[in-house]
Amino acid sequence: MAALVRSAALTHFAELAAACGLDARALVAGAGLPLRCLSDPDLKVPAHGVGRLLEAAAAQAGEPAFGLRLAESRRLSNLGPLALLVRDEPTLRRALEALMRHIHVHNEAVAVQVDEYGGLVAIRTELVADGPGSLVQATELVVGVTCRVLQVFMGAGWQPRLVCFSHPRPASLAVHHRVLGPAVEFGHEFNGIVCNADDLDAPNPGADPVLARYSQRLLAPALARSARLSDRVRQLIVLLLPRGLCRIEVVAQHLGVDRRTVHRRLLAEGTSFSALLEAERRALASRYVAGTDRPLTEVAALLGFAAPSAFSRWYRGSFGASAARQRAAAG
Repeated sequence: MAALVRSAALTHFAELAAACGLDARALVAGAGLPLRCLSDPDLKVPAHGVGRLLEAAAAQAGEPAFGLRLAESRRLSNLGPLALLVRDEPTLRRALEALMRHIHVHNEAVAVQVDEYGGLVAIRTELVADGPGSLVQATELVVGVTCRVLQVFMGAGWQPRLVCFSHPRPASLAVHHRVLGPAVEFGHEFNGIVCNADDLDAPNPGADPVLARYSQRLLAPALARSARLSDRVRQLIVLLLPRGLCRIEVVAQHLGVDRRTVHRRLLAEGTSFSALLEAERRALASRYVAGTDRPLTEVAALLGFAAPSAFSRWYRGSFGASAARQRAAAG
């Protein structure tokens, strides 16, 4: 089953499309999405359709920062029910924990993880791929929205230490610097934001604990609808693959259950860990091989292979040709 996202992800899409000389309704229809997604923020639509829509708009407009320009207009309220939880958390760390637990309420295709290294924190925001095709615009939209959420807590003038993207650098960084600050780099192992660890524990001056408790009670029915296990496993696969840790035992530990439980519940959803892993690897491989100039040894590592030879055998078996030949054909 495809991952779904609230149509709030397309807030101001029609206005930006018009500013770029595009017909928003034609673009939406071409992406296979219902026209109502432009007016109903709570309508759930396939995330891969939104990704296709953003890529088509960027290409037709000749605007490689289309997704980031959408992020520039975002407010906390675009997160819908999640905004009520996040707004009154006492610290940014608690707000991020709430986002990680409940992000599926807003977007089932986003995986969020916070890693701390000494005095720095990396907030990773990765997208689950439902098939081949670029996700550059959707990725920049998600990272841009994350930055906007952080600024709600830290102040509008706050800027991250570093913003990382795994895709290649565009010709112009004017929009990136305006939205994200001066420290933006490309070709990284992950997508996300690096900031000071102390930032996460700064008190939220606008937090209201009474409203926080009220919001939790009000939203309890919606939040009780847990994400499908297959969605959570796919999110963990995307996060764990580059580290070479993507094994069912490790995924089970992250979920707080044993591997048998993961196997049984995935079977009940009509899938398996190996099938989900294979699907994500294929989608990521298509993007890395055809869409970037990363060395294939680096691609092998990002896909969780211990040796380039293992990646080569897997790629040829999966795609019927070598990665080098596929890249040459795409170029």
